[in-house]
Amino acid sequence: MSIFSRISMGGLTVAAAFVACTIAAAQTLEAPVDPGAPMELEPPMDPGAPTEFEAPVDPGAPTEFEAPVDPDAPMEPDAAVEPDMTAPAAPAAPQRITNPVAEFAGIDKITGRIITFDVYIDETVQFGALQVTPRICYSRPQTEEPKTDSFVEVDEITLDRKIRRIFTGWMFAESPGLNAVEHAVYDVWLKGCKQKSQVPAPDAAKTN
Repeated sequence: MSIFSRISMGGLTVAAAFVACTIAAAQTLEAPVDPGAPMELEPPMDPGAPTEFEAPVDPGAPTEFEAPVDPDAPMEPDAAVEPDMTAPAAPAAPQRITNPVAEFAGIDKITGRIITFDVYIDETVQFGALQVTPRICYSRPQTEEPKTDSFVEVDEITLDRKIRRIFTGWMFAESPGLNAVEHAVYDVWLKGCKQKSQVPAPDAAKTN
């Protein structure tokens, strides 16, 4: 046998011995493992048991942030809501004054004469061929914007002595030309409302 062959065989003998030592060392370091046994780091777990970080929860029990509610107990009333004092108050409705006397002005177009006369509410006064009857007369206090109006009925006495209604509606003292009665001979418009008049009231005139 040549030297080369001996060296090769010797190398094989050394290699085989090294492998055998390695296997023996590995067998001494690794303990036999049972495939059916649980691992040391993972204890057996019960799927229905709670974990150590989670307490068992009763579905019907209230949570720690919610107190149990008795359905038969009376409910507490809501706290009263305070009004917002910073909000602007609604404007007050304008005050109206009811007056017992309506003051009118009339013109006779033939003579050009203008006459002022007072008429009590529900009283009828004749001016020329016209009969004037106020039903209501409103005004406002002096502290407010003037607004004087009266609901008036005006009838005309015709040449054959018949009475014909020619006007029914509101007259406005601040706008006399708005609803003034215009007649062929006589015109009548509202001048104002009054609390008193120098003319006796119809009932007082009858007693006298």
